[in-house]
Amino acid sequence: MSQITLIFPDGEEKSFESGILGAEIAKGISEGLARKALAVKVGEKILDLNRPLTESGSFKIITATNDDPDALFVLRHSCAHILAEAVCTLYPGTRLAYGPPVDDGFYYDLATPVPLTHDDFEKIEKKMAEIIKEDRPFTRLEVPLEEALHRTEGDKYKRDNVDRAVARGDKIFSFYVTGVPNAGWEDLCAGPHVPSTGKLKAFKILSLAGAYWHGDQKSDQLTRIYGTCFADKAGLDNHLKFLEEAKKRDHRRIGREMDLYHIEEHSPGMVFWHPHGTVLVNVLKDFVRKEITKRGYKEVITPEIVDKSLWIRSGHADKYDTNMFKTFDGDKEMAVKPMNCPCAIEIFNQGLKSWRDLPLRLAEFGKCHRNEPAGTMHGLMRVRGFVQDDAHIFCTEEQIASEVSDFCTLVKDLYKVFGFEKINVKFSTRPEKRVGTDELWDKAENALEEATKLAGLSYTLNPGEGAFYGPKLEFVLKDSLGRDWQCGTIQVDFNLPARLGAEFVGADNQRHIPVMLHRAALGSLERFIGILTEEYAGDFPFWLAPVQVRILPVSEKFGEYASSVCAQLVEYGVRAEIDNSNEKVGYKIRAGELSKIPYLLVVGEKEAAENAVSVRKRKDGDLGKKSIGEFLEMVR
Repeated sequence: MSQITLIFPDGEEKSFESGILGAEIAKGISEGLARKALAVKVGEKILDLNRPLTESGSFKIITATNDDPDALFVLRHSCAHILAEAVCTLYPGTRLAYGPPVDDGFYYDLATPVPLTHDDFEKIEKKMAEIIKEDRPFTRLEVPLEEALHRTEGDKYKRDNVDRAVARGDKIFSFYVTGVPNAGWEDLCAGPHVPSTGKLKAFKILSLAGAYWHGDQKSDQLTRIYGTCFADKAGLDNHLKFLEEAKKRDHRRIGREMDLYHIEEHSPGMVFWHPHGTVLVNVLKDFVRKEITKRGYKEVITPEIVDKSLWIRSGHADKYDTNMFKTFDGDKEMAVKPMNCPCAIEIFNQGLKSWRDLPLRLAEFGKCHRNEPAGTMHGLMRVRGFVQDDAHIFCTEEQIASEVSDFCTLVKDLYKVFGFEKINVKFSTRPEKRVGTDELWDKAENALEEATKLAGLSYTLNPGEGAFYGPKLEFVLKDSLGRDWQCGTIQVDFNLPARLGAEFVGADNQRHIPVMLHRAALGSLERFIGILTEEYAGDFPFWLAPVQVRILPVSEKFGEYASSVCAQLVEYGVRAEIDNSNEKVGYKIRAGELSKIPYLLVVGEKEAAENAVSVRKRKDGDLGKKSIGEFLEMVR
């Protein structure tokens, strides 16, 4: 019999007969390990303990721990299976579609004979607990196509899954049974799963949502049940606390409470910025504008609707056609721009440029529109209309490294102001679907790698995730809840300038094609404001706060003095407003605290007589009486 070689985590290599089970290897090490084992991993494949091992490679035995993503993957996949069984048992006639593990848990898309609500969660969880207590084995059955068709007969979604697998070339299909084969409950599934239902110790159903079969809005609408699962109760409890804290910080709730913005059905995925939210947008723009102006950027504005032929020439139509909003000028098809880069090249092309003009840094707070699927939109985090702090740098090949390095410094400087000190960088290489030759991609990837060395950046490789025109760096920041957000990017592009006819005259008096660096520091301003809202829980630092000072007259008699104080603050550049309500001052103070106003200034008889204000600072409380000049110096 043939042999396989497995490399254990400590580096030791061992040979085994091909076909040995992972469970047998675990038992050979120790009975205790065999009892704890959930699955094994060979290379990048996670396999059931009772799957025959036929390939050599790195090898580990997966045990139940909250620190191992592989363990959580198996636990959550198995828990999704148990959720499906519980729902099918409680609601006969339920049809199952798809139930994968995801980053923080799992979900199952299904069609039930009656609508499900949150009131059903307790009943479903109780049935899941019963299935777990029975400690039934997960048994894998591998069958040929004919039997797979027989087992899925009359089951619309599972039969569709079989048909898609056939189209991929699959000839063997796997079903998992909880219990005795042909007598227990079964589901078409690729696996892997834990050895038995009793291995699942801590789970929770979290929410319901609508979903479409295969994400197609023209297809069947399904119910998606979200849940999570951990190795133990402590892990689950910590996660539920995290979710509760995240709920408190949800930018959608805070956005309503602070009157920042709204999104409505008349314009799905488009943001209606209210006065306070508009302040945030403009403060961010002014902040970025000031920083990039010091670094030699020139700001431009380009149209939002452009002849579609431009997008065909650039290659964007192949990539984004289904996500582009279209309109017509007579019989000419026009497109609302999904990104800004072709328009930047159109500006570059006006008048022949010299090598002395490079690098030319064209910045734009460009409004883009993408027809994102309805089910993917989420507050400010994913919208159909958004503004990017975009820029396109036209340069020579020799200037790539220094320009990318300077941009990396800019990103770090900007993020540091917001308190984001830790930035993870991903290096995304050529995707399968791309424009340009391999030779140009080699040059672009090598140039970007050289630039990271000059910038002193460490990065993780993200193979195949580059833009269709060039490799990119992605800047991922971590917020106070430990969540990752990809914001800034820079891409090295040898392709689009050539496709759109960009040229410059070099020192040799010959025409050359410039390199274009696409870059955004904050990325989408909508998303970045959503991130900041959750990072600060709406308690923005003074310079960002939509309203920095609220003046609280103790009665109507002091309204005129309050207006005088407000005028002086506004003249000084402070964003101030007056609470002219008829409420008592204590109520006004509480309202100001709830609105997260950094400073509250109480004005009454003594303050008016002394041209002063009584200052309350958020979280610090009463700071006493100060002259208006002293207060202005305090906030300067």
